[in-house]
Amino acid sequence: MTRTTSRTTALSVHLVLGFYTLLAVFPILLIIINSLKTKKAIFRDPTGLPVGDTFSLKGYLHVLKNGDFALYFSNSMIVTTVSIGLIVLLGAMAGHAISEYKFRFNRLIFIYLILGIMVPIRLGTVALLDMMVALSLVNTLTGLILVYVAQGLPVAVFIFSEFLRGVSSEIKDSARMDGLNEYQIFFQVVVPLVRPVVATVAVFSMIPIWNDLWFPLILAPGEETRTVTLGVQQFIGQYTVNWNAVLAALTVAIMPVLTLYLIFSKQLIRGITAGAVKG
Repeated sequence: MTRTTSRTTALSVHLVLGFYTLLAVFPILLIIINSLKTKKAIFRDPTGLPVGDTFSLKGYLHVLKNGDFALYFSNSMIVTTVSIGLIVLLGAMAGHAISEYKFRFNRLIFIYLILGIMVPIRLGTVALLDMMVALSLVNTLTGLILVYVAQGLPVAVFIFSEFLRGVSSEIKDSARMDGLNEYQIFFQVVVPLVRPVVATVAVFSMIPIWNDLWFPLILAPGEETRTVTLGVQQFIGQYTVNWNAVLAALTVAIMPVLTLYLIFSKQLIRGITAGAVKG
C-alpha cells in the first residue's frame, strides 16, 4: 500500500512538472518554428511545422543582411558578459567577507546589501537617469553595465553568503597555516568550492540582463549602443510588422541563454539544491 501510494505521488509530481515544462517550452518552440516559415504560413497555421512550401529562411536572411543587428547583438554580449563577471566576482567577495569575518555591523551590512531584492531598481529610474546624465554615461555601455551590476548584486550576495556559511572553516584555517594570505584563500580555496553557485548566479543574472528592454530604452537608446531587445523594434513599423524578421531575431536572441543553460545545467541544479542537502 505504501509503495503504491509512493508511486502515485511520484507520478503526480512528474505530471505536474511535465505540464509546467510544456507551458514554459511551448512559446520558445513556437517562436523557433514560425521563424522558419513564410508569413502566410505563420498566420494560416501557427503551430504547423515548417515543411514543403511553408519553409522559408527569409527572416534570417533579412536579419543577417542588416548590419545594425550584428552590432546590437555584440552590444548585448559585451554588456551581459562584463556584468555577469562583475556580479559573480563582487558577489562572491562580499558573500565571503560577510560569512567569514565577524564584526560589529556584519548583520546590518548584509541586510543593506540584500535590500535590493525587496526594492525594485526600476523605482529609481528617474534618479538613475539624472545620475547617468551628470556622469556623462547616457548612451554608453558602461552606464548599462553599472546599472545591471547594481541590480544583480543583492541576489548574488545573498546566494553566496548563505552557501559559504556552510563551508567548513577548517579548510580555510588549514590554508592559513600553510601560509596563504586572505586573497589566496579566497581565489585558491573558496572559489573552487563555489563553482555550482557561480553557475547558478550566472544563469539567474544573465536572463534579466539579456532580456531587459527598460534600461536600454531609457539609458542607451542611441544607434551605437542599442541591445538585441531594443534592436528587434526596428522590424516593427507603425503600420506593418516584418514577422519573419522579428521571429528570426528573437530566435537568435534566445540562443545564448539556452546555450548557457545547457553548458551549466548540472552545475545550476547542484547549486540550487546545495542549500537543501545541508545538515
